[in-house]
Amino acid sequence: MEARYLAFDLGGSGGKLMLCLFDGEHIALEEVHRFDNEPVAARDCLYWDLWSLYRELNVGVRKAFERTGGIRSIGLDSFANDHAFIDARGELLTPLRCYRDKRTVRHAQDIYAAISAQRLYEITGNQVAPFNTLMQLASMRLAGQGHILDNAHKLLFTPDLLVNLMTGAEVAEYTISSVSQMFDFTRNDWSDEILDAFQIPRRLFAPIVASGTMVGRTSSSYNYELGIRGLDVVAVCEHDTASAFLSAPSEGERAVISSGTWSLVGTEVPSPIITEEGFRNNIANEGGLPGRHRLLRNVMGLWILQELRRERASHGERFDFSDMESAARAATPFAHRIDPDDPSFFSPSDMHAAIAAHCALHGGPAPETVGETVRCVVEGLAFKYRWAIEKIEALTGRRLPLVNIVGGGTKNRLLSQLTADACGRPVLAGPAEATALGNVLVQLMADGEISSIEQGRDLIRKSFPLEEYKPRNAALWSERYAEYKEAFQLA
Repeated sequence: MEARYLAFDLGGSGGKLMLCLFDGEHIALEEVHRFDNEPVAARDCLYWDLWSLYRELNVGVRKAFERTGGIRSIGLDSFANDHAFIDARGELLTPLRCYRDKRTVRHAQDIYAAISAQRLYEITGNQVAPFNTLMQLASMRLAGQGHILDNAHKLLFTPDLLVNLMTGAEVAEYTISSVSQMFDFTRNDWSDEILDAFQIPRRLFAPIVASGTMVGRTSSSYNYELGIRGLDVVAVCEHDTASAFLSAPSEGERAVISSGTWSLVGTEVPSPIITEEGFRNNIANEGGLPGRHRLLRNVMGLWILQELRRERASHGERFDFSDMESAARAATPFAHRIDPDDPSFFSPSDMHAAIAAHCALHGGPAPETVGETVRCVVEGLAFKYRWAIEKIEALTGRRLPLVNIVGGGTKNRLLSQLTADACGRPVLAGPAEATALGNVLVQLMADGEISSIEQGRDLIRKSFPLEEYKPRNAALWSERYAEYKEAFQLA
């Protein structure tokens, strides 16, 4: 008899619920429900619509029960850092702020005056970035909202907040806690130095639970509202990158790129590597299952293409990602250059204008057509992937001869091929639903259906086709890469 599990996977541009069917030898995924997700702007602030997300979660759960009649468990994962506060009765005290909100940029100078960026990296090993949870909490204190920190009952990260609405449980899952810029890997706990510096009460944080913990069962009121019999809720690797890396099925030494709204370029290491060189290159340390620590670099990712598409749609132009890829294939290679990690691309009001201004600033011509624009973005991503992989190889002292791209970005075949070309190493692309599969693997382990992630990855290799891309024109790409590094002063 097939075992059935449900994965809720929330990204910066959309979410989905995937039903996993496991017969003991193969994994099958069925999409139960998919929905859009984008921030809501109000008074120069950005928020996520929490109640819309909760409603979509419930629609998916109800659909899954109607389709199957019974599900063993559900796991929830999402982007990191965002959170809301609840009172002792579990009632919501604050909206769910979006990590692209600009308040952290406004207060960054004062935050780093309290503890330097380098000291924060020494303690946490996390990337230095405006969207980290610490930056958001410190900004609240500086903006006169300290009373919320002083009086709230608990801070809950996005997946844990949804878990709380389903079960009443108050937990902080390990992987999503580990990237908050407040977690000390040497102590395996919150950093007192950081909390004290920003007057963040330790009592705000729920107990940290390991990935794979059975949090509880959906409450009777939740079951009644949805008309279901109920199901167990597992704290999976709730940080979506942690889940995505778990499902990368390639064997041996490899770089992994989790490709979606963000591109997370890295590899698995046994334990954190926190060095001066890592700080200079903003290489992040992120927690995973035991022995599966992630060392990686954030690259801006498909966010730029998503924004270009959204802007065209706002002007009544229908242009999907396959159209964008086709137009880019027809454009002249290496005609325009961008560094996708430039801060101007983080949250611009006009992405087309931001790209044009960036090109002008760096002495190059601005792309004019859609194909030229998309081509320069994709080439920029491929070059930045190579740079990130080389920096991670230098930190680990290990050659990473293969690149495994996972996630929705695998559907962009041009990006996969140009990544192979730019990196000068073969690319294995797949699975596309990497985050949902990593989510499910932890549920299978929690349920005793599999004994290890290695066994789970073997199941993925048997169950899902992967596509290989071989590098081409090595000399030409190495020459262009050297020019790219010089143009953007990348050491």
